[in-house]
Amino acid sequence: MGYEEDLLILPFDHRGSLLKKLFGIEGRQPTEEEKRKYSSLKQMVYEGFLKSLKMGVPKDKAAILVDEQFGSAILRDAKSKGIKTAMPIERSGQDEFDFDEADFRAHIKRVDPFFVKVLVRYNPEGDGKLNKRQLDRLVQASNYAKKIGKKFIFELLVPAEEKQLQSVGGDKNRYEAELRPKLMVKAIKQIQDAGVEPDVWKLEGVDKVEYCKAVVKQVKAEGRTAGIITLGRGEDAEKVKEWLKVGAKVKGIIGFAVGRTVFWEPMKALNDGTISREEAAARVAGNYKTLVDLWNRERT
Repeated sequence: MGYEEDLLILPFDHRGSLLKKLFGIEGRQPTEEEKRKYSSLKQMVYEGFLKSLKMGVPKDKAAILVDEQFGSAILRDAKSKGIKTAMPIERSGQDEFDFDEADFRAHIKRVDPFFVKVLVRYNPEGDGKLNKRQLDRLVQASNYAKKIGKKFIFELLVPAEEKQLQSVGGDKNRYEAELRPKLMVKAIKQIQDAGVEPDVWKLEGVDKVEYCKAVVKQVKAEGRTAGIITLGRGEDAEKVKEWLKVGAKVKGIIGFAVGRTVFWEPMKALNDGTISREEAAARVAGNYKTLVDLWNRERT
């Protein structure tokens, strides 16, 4: 159990959120033409990833995270090239975690990724019944991943409860800086106590080393060997770089998973027809390699 090697993921498993941004899709399924277009845009991101490997990004540390719905061909090709793959199994666009496919076990077996990933919104001081329902499903996923030898990535988001926001005067920045780091630690403990055992925690960044160390301490509690990667959350490049600089200096934080910060602008420009596909892929490659170089530099 666990994962302690450096892990630098380019995630582009976004579905509902970007279908809305790119094509205005909301409350309906995409048409076949929209599916084709979105799959092609994801293929461009993958082309950028492959380009970054040629530019010097270390293959043994790199990985991609992409959904089967729009990226099945990408997952197959990456596996054939010996690239680490990760696949989400959560239903997109829901506040409550549930499986994308009712038979999540068959879903995992069919795709056979290196990592299985879940995204979960969980506030430890939130709705207890909601949290319990989510944990019951997550225990199933965690146990099955272990049973078949798949590494399990747990992406944890801790959205603010109204009373928590009120306690900091409704200031979301204060919530992020003052409350979220402690709530993350509390959430991780509750999730662990429920029997969910990730190999990798994909967590929101924090601004202070002491907060990083507190999170690592909980993740590593009782001899666990799970690693932590910092997610980008669509923040601007400078904010993401701040988080990576903090995390790179803390033992137990093993890398990052930064997606929209890397690929969104090139993807949008390509979709709008303002740049070529080759230029879009080159920008993805450059953005990703910049973060990899920063991580490796700060790490040493």
